[in-house]
Amino acid sequence: MKYFIKTFGCSQNAADSERIKTIFGKRGIKESKTEQKADVIIINTCMIRESAENRIYGLINNLSKLKTTKKNLKIILTGCLVGMAYKDKTGKFLKRLRTKLSIVDEFMPIEEIGFDTAPQRSSADTALIPISSGCNNYCTYCVVPYTRGKEISRPYNEIIQECKDVKQKGYKNIVLIGQNVNSYGSDLILSNSAMKSNVKPVYVKHLGRYRIPTLFPHLLNEVAQMGFKKVEFISSNPWDFSDELIEVIYQNNNISRTIHLPVQSGDTNVLKRMNRWYTSDEYIELINKLKTHISNVKITTDIIVGFCGETEKEFQNTVELCKKVMFEKAYIAQYSMRPMTSATKKLKNTVSHSIKEKRWQILENLINKPYLDRLKNSVKK
Repeated sequence: MKYFIKTFGCSQNAADSERIKTIFGKRGIKESKTEQKADVIIINTCMIRESAENRIYGLINNLSKLKTTKKNLKIILTGCLVGMAYKDKTGKFLKRLRTKLSIVDEFMPIEEIGFDTAPQRSSADTALIPISSGCNNYCTYCVVPYTRGKEISRPYNEIIQECKDVKQKGYKNIVLIGQNVNSYGSDLILSNSAMKSNVKPVYVKHLGRYRIPTLFPHLLNEVAQMGFKKVEFISSNPWDFSDELIEVIYQNNNISRTIHLPVQSGDTNVLKRMNRWYTSDEYIELINKLKTHISNVKITTDIIVGFCGETEKEFQNTVELCKKVMFEKAYIAQYSMRPMTSATKKLKNTVSHSIKEKRWQILENLINKPYLDRLKNSVKK
């Protein structure tokens, strides 16, 4: 028996797939390098964008042809599509999936894998270490709380032990992973009365809410002190990027100087519609702090163009922010409505596809074309 696994989406999905490999290996099933030679095909899905979801449907459509020739082929679906299906209490999404993907034999919730399963790592020198799963922020465009659920932090000591284990095994680099990596531990603080009594919540003025400090700076510092050549973390949120975290990065030269810090929009009104907990000015202030305290820092980001009601002026504010920040690289997405999100329920997708395309191209030319040109020049040298 052989299995083949296809992974879509983020680093969290890649880390989950490493644990899935372990489970199938324990069953005596070996990994196949191709779909054609596999008896079991596992698809670890993503649905953060409509385009990602459509790629999964396209793959399964192609597999239906393979299944006509291999009658005993088993197809298993896991990841965010399945997460959404089981978290939708109406049952409509699961019913739709089963109808649309009738050739799928099993829908496996990713929670069945668990952090306690040791991964079969895909890299010989870089270890992916999940430190949390899920998200509590409920950005209006985002499906993560509906596919992954509420944020759950792994026990601190469990993460430290896994990091020590990979260091002993000779791994040189480590990547700490979470959907909201730098909010790690806020749930642990709230559930621990001793910790909670020493916590001073931070007031977020423009939203009228409090933010709970996190344990991430302490975790990052302890991992960096283990002697890895390079320590990275992904993905951060600006509202949890504290001065304490900046100091930890400054003090540890092995922490990557390329920091991924999603802005999503450069307009404060759009950010408010997105339920992002910062203004454009606060984001720029954070970038300035990073550049002041950390030499050679490079910032990569995520941006959504054409979000509900985005005007030309609001988009131009994003352009201006990008010019000020000078991002190293940007993952630019055209807004697409996602099931169960607040934007889909309460806002209107008013920006046309052609305008989204145009705005995408403007930012692509501004940020990513220069980035690709730099890569080409470095290769030539």
